[in-house]
Amino acid sequence: MAEEWKDAAIKVPAVTLGFWIIKILATTFGETAGDSVSMSWLGETTAEAPTSFWQGGYLIGSAIFGLVLALLVFLQIRSGRFNPWLYWATIVASTTAGTTMADFATRSLGIGYPGGSLLLLALVLLSLFVWHRALGTISVSSVHEPKAELYYWVTITFSQTLGTALGDWIADGPLGYLGSAAIFGSALALIALAYYRTAISHVALFWAAFILPRPLGAVVGDFLDKPLAKGGLELSRVGASLVLALAIGGLILVVHRKGAPSAASGEA
Repeated sequence: MAEEWKDAAIKVPAVTLGFWIIKILATTFGETAGDSVSMSWLGETTAEAPTSFWQGGYLIGSAIFGLVLALLVFLQIRSGRFNPWLYWATIVASTTAGTTMADFATRSLGIGYPGGSLLLLALVLLSLFVWHRALGTISVSSVHEPKAELYYWVTITFSQTLGTALGDWIADGPLGYLGSAAIFGSALALIALAYYRTAISHVALFWAAFILPRPLGAVVGDFLDKPLAKGGLELSRVGASLVLALAIGGLILVVHRKGAPSAASGEA
């Protein structure tokens, strides 16, 4: 997706294969880490047995991760240059906040996976609409401005939350975790193919591509930590989160320390 991203803002990472690998790992980490906090307080609440609105777990987890995310977004906007650790920490915070917020919407609010997915899709589209009305573009080429950066992170957070609900919805059906991972992975590959082979808007394709790693990470994260009886590997959530965090850190050190080449981003 080179031409749309070749002039990326210096505070946005270059969109390479390494970017997408880190993004998928970060979304998987968001699932395991978010569940570690919310479910350790709440217990194994499911969509079939939702918690009450004010009960802890999802609500408290959303508040904690939301505050962390708000602080990191503030630091990201105040930063004068691309900092890979700060950028990816903010992405990770958006995935963990997205996990707990999606679970709160689908379970504590009692609207289920379809209702939660539709609500969150509406919020993603609304944030993109407001962004476009305010600045005339939803391309990440505008994220060098503080106002645009705020729209960028709000849209990302809604997209991460949507991805969690969508991933849980599909994985809860007959496809299971691995089948759902194959579906979302294939869809991501088709979007990449469409970028290079069709005239479809590169901006639209970017946001579709940015959303899809989240449900992919959600189903992979659930596959790692859910019980064997439910088709998972029943690994420790904390242990899986630690391994994923180390992998993300290692990739940042090895392949992703530079920002995109200029201040007119494509879709990072």
